[in-house]
Amino acid sequence: MGNSKKLSLAIVGIILGASLAACDDGRGDAEAAAKQLASGVSALDVGSVAFDGRDSAAVNDQLKEVFKSLEPDKPTVEAGELTLDGDSATFPLNYTWNIASAEWRYTVSAELKKSDGEWRAVWDPADLVPDLADGEILSKGTQSPQRADILGAGDAKLVTYRPVVNVGIDKPRLGAADAAASATKLAQLVGIDPAAYAQQVAASGAEAFVLAITLREEGRTITDQQIAEIPGARGIAATMPLAPSRTFARAVLGSVGEATAEQIEASAGALAAGDVTGIGGLQQQYDAQLRGTDAVVIRAQRADLTTEQIQTAATDPRRVVFEVAPTPGTPLKTTLDPALQSLAESTLASVGPASAIVALRPSTGAVLAAASGPGSNGYNTAMLGQYAPGSTFKMVDSLAMLRNGLTPDSKVECPPDLTVDGRTFKNAEGYPAESLGSVTLRDAFAHSCNTAFIGARDKVSQSQLEAAAMAMGVAVEAPSLGAAAFLGSVPGEAEGTEHAASMIGQGKVLLSPLAAAVMAGSVAKGAPVSPQLVLNPDAGPAAAEATGEPTDGAAAPSSTVTPEAPSQPSDKPITAAEAAALADMMRAVVTSGHAGFLSTVPGAPVGAKTGTAEFGNENPPKTHAWIVAVHGDLAVAVFVEDGGLGATTSGPLLKEFLVAAG
Repeated sequence: MGNSKKLSLAIVGIILGASLAACDDGRGDAEAAAKQLASGVSALDVGSVAFDGRDSAAVNDQLKEVFKSLEPDKPTVEAGELTLDGDSATFPLNYTWNIASAEWRYTVSAELKKSDGEWRAVWDPADLVPDLADGEILSKGTQSPQRADILGAGDAKLVTYRPVVNVGIDKPRLGAADAAASATKLAQLVGIDPAAYAQQVAASGAEAFVLAITLREEGRTITDQQIAEIPGARGIAATMPLAPSRTFARAVLGSVGEATAEQIEASAGALAAGDVTGIGGLQQQYDAQLRGTDAVVIRAQRADLTTEQIQTAATDPRRVVFEVAPTPGTPLKTTLDPALQSLAESTLASVGPASAIVALRPSTGAVLAAASGPGSNGYNTAMLGQYAPGSTFKMVDSLAMLRNGLTPDSKVECPPDLTVDGRTFKNAEGYPAESLGSVTLRDAFAHSCNTAFIGARDKVSQSQLEAAAMAMGVAVEAPSLGAAAFLGSVPGEAEGTEHAASMIGQGKVLLSPLAAAVMAGSVAKGAPVSPQLVLNPDAGPAAAEATGEPTDGAAAPSSTVTPEAPSQPSDKPITAAEAAALADMMRAVVTSGHAGFLSTVPGAPVGAKTGTAEFGNENPPKTHAWIVAVHGDLAVAVFVEDGGLGATTSGPLLKEFLVAAG
């Protein structure tokens, strides 16, 4: 009985096994082969996929060649439901590409064959792109939309497309002429390095146009005739995004040109060689907003098709398989006033050292001009400079003293000199003897008595100085500015001679010309000024930390202070009453102090404060020259590095600017 039972169970097992084998029609293995093919195409590597009658390595090379122009993009490929027919199977391959800002989806039909018990893919180029034939590849073309303008106050076009002439050697036009000789003559004509340009021409292809220089059409002195006299040279009319002049606000606005290697590397594939992009300043910071997105066209074409064949064909021999429409850029709106910016630049035109003029409207915080002089060599001194502010900082001292109970009429002591921890501080050379001794705070401020303010150090702590600076809108971030800037640094702790130096704007106290204008503007407004330059920053990229790099480099997009300085606004901002007292003292600088020359400026009465800040180790030390002023709803800071005295160097520049500004 036992053996009979075992025999019955064995028979059942055989029958069940045969039944299961009949149900396994090979679908599982076929589906695994389909998924392997989909995975390999997704990775652009099918070297491990078995193909029916084809070498896997050869297929892999063909796949890479087909998709080479789309690098670094890769598709996501998924195998759909498989249809089995004996030793053959078909299934859809569903492709998804992320091309620029769009998604490209398509489906092709792939085939498998079972050979020697193994499912193998049947190779067909159409497995990659619908209707792709042997010997065809994909090509990718892009075209940028017209770059958006940068606008100023009243939507004035600061940067817009302006006519230019691209001057260079057109090699097909050389004929029998010597390329090196023509290149040398053209380089000498336009003022570039002849040897370097001749080498560039020699290295270029026979059909190349080799650009030497791009000239503004307006005001150019090199004529078409001069260019045409050089064999192979020509000028090609074009347009470019340009400011009104080569120097106009260049340190602030930046420029437009071919992407640098560093920019391409940092763009994560967004930029490629030859792409036009912003270089420095607002052009780089808001490049994505201004540039928009490129039109992208993907075509299928013969692998051996040449550019010349495409250009000479009656109809385009390529066929479009996918395209993305361009997205125009969005204009960037700023507060810069073209007339005041130009005036500030012309005022600084003959100043040798680094220099700056910043003008803003206290009532709104609008930055109307941020000019850096020619001595700044392209650096944004106006907004990124970090300098000891000298006696202009006595505005902050005075606010702290007012908060400690003094008034402009309170008496303070102004001795000829004062020694702190072995270091002797003196007043500026030529300080009036009649303003020594016991004088009013107003008089000490008007004549800039160093010893009076240093003498108050025991009654004004370093933390109170920091708080007073923040109350006036400096040494804090400027969230509404929308551009890279340094708004000042005032240490919250300092003792001895360092604290004494802080009382006269020296030591570790640093301001930019923009910050100095904010400080003066807060007096005019009766509340802290929050400067604003860009009116629609939300359309641009997120802000990051400013590096203070020159604008011809990779300026970072932000407005910030030094890392150790507070970022939050003051919890005790300057009041209207405090500002009125400071305004009274600033007016005294004009009526009885160092800035009497401003008394003849037409219009509203001018209030001012001069500043001279020592730097370096020379004896006597070199000095920065500062002056700040308020004139109606205008606050201005003028700075000259290594400029001597604020009153005698920066003062006349300020007067020239205010009189012309009207």
